Amino acid sequence: MDKSRLYYQTPYVKSFMCTVEHCEESGKGTWLVILNQTGFYPEGGGQPYDTGTLNGIPVLSVHERGEKVIHELAQPIEEGTLAEGIIDWQRRYDNMQLHTGEHILSGLVHRHFGYDNVGFHMGTEEVTVDFNGVIEPEDLDRLEDEANQLVYANVPVKVLYPTEEELRTMEYRSKKELSGLVRIVEVPGGDVCACCGTHVENTGEVGIIKIRSMIHYKGGVRLSMLCGRRALLDYRDRLKDEIRISNLLSAKLIQVPDAVEKLKNDCQDRDFLIGKLGSSLVALKAGQFPESTDPLIVFEEDLTPVQVRQYATLLYEENRAGVAAVCSRNDRDGEYHYALGSSRMDMRALSKALNSRLSGRGGGSSLMAQGTFRAGREAIEAAFREETE
Repeated sequence: MDKSRLYYQTPYVKSFMCTVEHCEESGKGTWLVILNQTGFYPEGGGQPYDTGTLNGIPVLSVHERGEKVIHELAQPIEEGTLAEGIIDWQRRYDNMQLHTGEHILSGLVHRHFGYDNVGFHMGTEEVTVDFNGVIEPEDLDRLEDEANQLVYANVPVKVLYPTEEELRTMEYRSKKELSGLVRIVEVPGGDVCACCGTHVENTGEVGIIKIRSMIHYKGGVRLSMLCGRRALLDYRDRLKDEIRISNLLSAKLIQVPDAVEKLKNDCQDRDFLIGKLGSSLVALKAGQFPESTDPLIVFEEDLTPVQVRQYATLLYEENRAGVAAVCSRNDRDGEYHYALGSSRMDMRALSKALNSRLSGRGGGSSLMAQGTFRAGREAIEAAFREETE
């Protein structure tokens, strides 16, 4: 074990004294520093790096370069300086809770289903864990209950350095074949895994393990989870959101799902009615034009792209125009939604020509094309007239 890496001797180190061995410019306005010993954890194994200060100078990131731990500082510090490192303890402890909780859950998945953890990332919003097999939704509650039973049992989290001979006979999880001095983290009853991260000393410190979601991913599943303080903060934010929704719906918290479902159904019914009325309105507008084989362009306000297409279709199918163009302006970005329809002229070619002249986008078939123009009404009218003469 490298004794200069204090986070392995005691992950609870919050501050430490050290000597600055090397300091160089990074080339991007920061400084890269090597210390004779460090309590700052470098990014690795899915766990983020620690942050904090070194003699009051912000430590921005920590990474490994070969056997060395590189600290990125906001400003230089003289080589040979005796310095005090102070770790952002809340960040470190959150990561310790999260990493330990991930071990417990991954170990139980491996025990019950035989799946391997093939991806692990501790992000700012959640922890994601990828497994190379499918877990059914009904199994998640059972896994979560069993994981939290290990938290309640408050068993010690052990760190072992087995000999090569012991390692050969040991059952443990690992993403690759290992040899030499290997660091094994064991949660009795939960997991045995090769790991270089930091963990709490007893499972009770994890507080709670909460699975947030599951999706199918690369032939297996990806679980999103949170532990400890981060799970508490997530629950607090979700409850605030639910209370806000409850107030907006004038429904009790327990009634929110039913109230949302009712609102969704009401909106679907309303959208259906609005759609029918819109189609009737478009049919009435199209019926006002006499039969003709001449090109016709119509401008209307506040039509949806679907209604624009319906309008153009009615105009040419009911022989109100040889070539029909309907345009409706989008007030948000000033674009005109358009639809072109005809059985006498290739609409794909007309759309391409108009798009070129009017900063447009879109296309379609020989009978119907649609898209948007970024041009004014006069320019659209002139271009349509010239292209359909």
